[in-house]
Amino acid sequence: MDSTIILSALLGFVLGSVPFGLLLTRAAGLGDVRDIGSGSIGATNVLRTGNKGLAAATVLLDAAKGVVPVLVAAHFWPGTQGIAAVAAVTGHCFTPWLKFKGGKGFATAAGILLALAWPVMLVCAAIWAATLAISRISSVSSMTTVVAAPVVGWVMGYPAVVIPLIAVAAIVLIQHRANIGRLMRGEEPKIGSKA
Repeated sequence: MDSTIILSALLGFVLGSVPFGLLLTRAAGLGDVRDIGSGSIGATNVLRTGNKGLAAATVLLDAAKGVVPVLVAAHFWPGTQGIAAVAAVTGHCFTPWLKFKGGKGFATAAGILLALAWPVMLVCAAIWAATLAISRISSVSSMTTVVAAPVVGWVMGYPAVVIPLIAVAAIVLIQHRANIGRLMRGEEPKIGSKA
């Protein structure tokens, strides 16, 4: 295997594995964010602590975990940025620091999309916002957007992003399996719920 692919994958996975949501809530004296809501370390669950600032910081940092490795890979190992992208989302969702458990991957997926093809990211952001406004359920908007992203990338003329985005969508959907179950039972909490 090409060493640049390995380096790109390692970079993405290591940066993606930093559990910012957990680190921020602990630093703020709010305990372990995994003990509330969905048990995730992501921004939606951080929001359930009632601290909007920490939730916003978690979104930005989790997105940065996607942006940075993709841009670094594109600069030093051109052509491997898709590998770095998938690895970053994988690292976030299956972080070795938390026994290979982690977040749902959406914010990091948004970050990798911003770095891979920002025009596609803008369209997907609109899809996310519209879906969230209609459903008021974070998981619905997240899943809808990641499934739409490869299609949007293809339609907008970015064929190189399609395969990485399909892989990312699969990871994010797997991480949302509990949400899918709650949606089917009508138990999925809406935005603002502490449940």
